[in-house]
Amino acid sequence: MPPLFVYRGELKGELKGELKFRFERFFNGVESGYVDDFYYFCSLNGSSRSLAYDLSQKCYNPRMKNIRNFCIIAHIDHGKSTLADRLLEYTDTVAAKDMEAQVLDDMDLERERGITIKSHAIQMNYRQDGEDYVLNLIDTPGHVDFSYEVSRSIAACEGALLIVDATQGIQAQTISNLYMAIDNNLEIIPVINKCDLESANPDEVEDQIVDLLGCARSEIIRASGKTGMGVDEILRAIVERVPVPEGDPKAPLQALIFDSVFNPFRGIIAYFKVLNGTMRKDDFVKFVATGKEYHADEVGVLKLDMMPRTEISAGNVGYIISGIKTSKEVKVGDTITHVARPCEKAISGFEEVKPMVFAGVYPIDAEDFENLRASLEKLQLNDASLTFQPESSAALGFGFRCGFLGLLHMEIVQERLSREFGMEVITTVPNVSYLVYDKKGNAPVEVHNPSGLPEITLIDHIEEPYIRSTIITQADYIGPIMTLCLGKRGELVKQEYISGNRMELTFDLPLGEIVIDFYDKLKSISKGYASFDYHLNGFRESRLVKLDILLNGESVDALSTLTHADNAVRFGRRMCEKLKELIPRQQFDIAIQAAIGAKIIARETIKAVRKDVTAKCYGGDISRKRKLLEKQKQGKKRMKQIGSVEVPQKAFLAVLKLD
Repeated sequence: MPPLFVYRGELKGELKGELKFRFERFFNGVESGYVDDFYYFCSLNGSSRSLAYDLSQKCYNPRMKNIRNFCIIAHIDHGKSTLADRLLEYTDTVAAKDMEAQVLDDMDLERERGITIKSHAIQMNYRQDGEDYVLNLIDTPGHVDFSYEVSRSIAACEGALLIVDATQGIQAQTISNLYMAIDNNLEIIPVINKCDLESANPDEVEDQIVDLLGCARSEIIRASGKTGMGVDEILRAIVERVPVPEGDPKAPLQALIFDSVFNPFRGIIAYFKVLNGTMRKDDFVKFVATGKEYHADEVGVLKLDMMPRTEISAGNVGYIISGIKTSKEVKVGDTITHVARPCEKAISGFEEVKPMVFAGVYPIDAEDFENLRASLEKLQLNDASLTFQPESSAALGFGFRCGFLGLLHMEIVQERLSREFGMEVITTVPNVSYLVYDKKGNAPVEVHNPSGLPEITLIDHIEEPYIRSTIITQADYIGPIMTLCLGKRGELVKQEYISGNRMELTFDLPLGEIVIDFYDKLKSISKGYASFDYHLNGFRESRLVKLDILLNGESVDALSTLTHADNAVRFGRRMCEKLKELIPRQQFDIAIQAAIGAKIIARETIKAVRKDVTAKCYGGDISRKRKLLEKQKQGKKRMKQIGSVEVPQKAFLAVLKLD
């Protein structure tokens, strides 16, 4: 029975006619899903205007058996966000006037690039066979760099829509996300998207899905996110196939935080899924991991906008606002419980974030250091896969060593710092983390930064991270892909035909070789057909050397990098050539050198800009001109001694553009 019961006597006296009829239906649980309509009806009645909001809050508490939590998983560009738009449109969750492409992608960056960066949660009301259902949808990113977002979304769901493009078939990230969902015991609903396209080949894709999942053909839904084909079948399948959330609304509160955002006016808003118990407005709650206690100022559900509610019971997804100002106090994966009646143990969170790529992020103006710290903390709330710690550089001053999941992730973070916080930063050459073993037999030291490397004489050996990568491509491009992977010191593990002309290649590759330009090159040589997915596969001993860049004999630590001994000379030469193009000419010669220890392996010289000091010397003896030239020569010598070389920002990212 809805919690409206206690208000029955008070409210029935004020409600008349249609309102009274609808109230009775609400009370009997007939129309528990149509709160907004009821609120509208209430507000039409002048005498009940003050009660409208309160009533609409109190009456909405769906029974657990009518709740379905599901996410959408797929490879990048397989149409997740477009299909989500159609689901929202079909269930009337988003009004026609608010409808736009990628409606859940609220970042300008997401819309511009046409990719999802953040997971987005939204609640839909759906009526089927005379019964109302609440569907909590989480749209997820498809790019391998944002796989952590996917793992968090999966933790808050019981089912998943597996979307496969009818023109491309199963790709590497499809398989990776599918295994993640299966590991979490999610019910998989396979959907073939883009069936309206002329180039679509649903029969072949259906064969691939049957081989991969072992499901019946009748379970596969053919759909189109563009035309809305198959949307009603998908919604029916969600209701019928996705399991009802388990949990006890009367047990001690256990809620899992799966995301958080920073609001400048209301502080930190945490998104959670209630596994057990009920969270009410004005409850006194505790965050288990941090041990902090808060007052629940507002709880509610996530529609297109946040909708306040009096309570959120087991099985539901919602948000809590409790006036938290410090970002460190909210940890994604933490458990919320009641102070008065705490749960026995915290919920085991989802997989730990493992940064793959490390780069130094420095403010252009040294005074902005604290502003950059505050910006990164707020960004970390919204992007739990970002890690950072302070560091300093002789060339760039104070900044942060940040950990990213990949190069796209690094680019997105840089762009978001600029757009959302107005922070213009310099990013150093990306590195991966290495394990350094010394000759004394101590425990290995993890090094993220070349400057943190011990003296070469103290190092016994260095281990670098390797990844197990899966590349799915057409057989026509096998040769160039093999050449690319072997050129990156890759080892072929296996190759096998999946279906027709499609092959799956498995390589072991050093992570340091793929973080910079591997993905772009792979897409270029395969004409966009090859898909790529990877996971960390341990550390291996390797011959690594520290490559330093010297400008006029002074080492620029921000341009230092760790590279394999076989590639060092070639890489150093390319770095010098690139810097020669980027560094502007000065009034003196600039020597650009690449060095390994004391050995110079490459050199380029930027010639001085020669001012014509004899231009105004008309006629007269030659000795007058010589005197002026000699004076210029002495001035240049002096300048060379005290002159510093201005290195432009783009030079620090030059390494990313190397061919």
